[in-house]
Amino acid sequence: MNKKWKFSKYTDIRNAIFFEVIIGITANTVLLLFHIFTFLCKHRPKPLDMAISQLALIHLVLLVTMAVIATDIFGFEDWWNDLLCKSVIYVNRLMRALSICTTCLLSVLQAITLSNRNSCLATLKHKSAHHYPCCLVLFWVFNLLLNGRYLISIGATPNETSQSLMFVTESCSQWPISYLFRYIFLSLVNIQDISFIVLMAFSGGYMVRLLCRHKRQFQHLHSTSLSPKASPEEKATQTILLLMGFFIIMYLLDCVTFSSLGVLWKDDPIHHCVLMLVGNAYATICPFVLMSTEKRMIKCLTFRCEI
Repeated sequence: MNKKWKFSKYTDIRNAIFFEVIIGITANTVLLLFHIFTFLCKHRPKPLDMAISQLALIHLVLLVTMAVIATDIFGFEDWWNDLLCKSVIYVNRLMRALSICTTCLLSVLQAITLSNRNSCLATLKHKSAHHYPCCLVLFWVFNLLLNGRYLISIGATPNETSQSLMFVTESCSQWPISYLFRYIFLSLVNIQDISFIVLMAFSGGYMVRLLCRHKRQFQHLHSTSLSPKASPEEKATQTILLLMGFFIIMYLLDCVTFSSLGVLWKDDPIHHCVLMLVGNAYATICPFVLMSTEKRMIKCLTFRCEI
């Protein structure tokens, strides 16, 4: 494949991608700094806050690496070498894998927090603070090893052309790997993604069930004409349900876009730009969803902190 991708003429799409990345980086930075400030004011941060701050950090790094990749795809820089190609692509794919892990962990933690005393999940309420770091280390170690293939298969595009090369960016290419190794890698990735999607669906269904039961109990005790205000816990649950639903939709849309456009517009620059826009949508919208119901952020901006 000797084709060099020329994206410079697609000005509108290029500007949309950079605008999306800049907005996402700014929002995730604000969310991360807010939680860092909160941690400094609290001696024992909650596991839910730790998961949100980690998600903001993951998306921040993801969008920064995406910005670096975009500068090369659109031909703004020409200083890439083999080490830079390996590290940037590896970190980008690692952050994408950790994004689904952390989103799933966030939904499970909220389901545990919302569970009543008679539930089987109630026993995990006090243990979640201890189990969270273990899960976090496990996710990192597994995905560090799983995405290690990019350190082997990704490299700077050589001057000599080759039909076996697959261009990743303007300066980076992916070398062919054995069928067995590729099959094992794709199987592990798919198993992980499907497992987390199913777990998110179960935890989301469990939270919806608890919220509906709480609403029925309130209407039974009080007049149905009253419109009770949702508790902070319920608002957090609704936010995480919205976030989880948006993630699943964007994940499925990303899969459909990748499979359909990959067949219809193979090696078309617009195809790759659409994939970039869809792939970065969750990381960009996520902090706004989390900040929309975060009243503590107003206190943080006014230099007040609850201890």
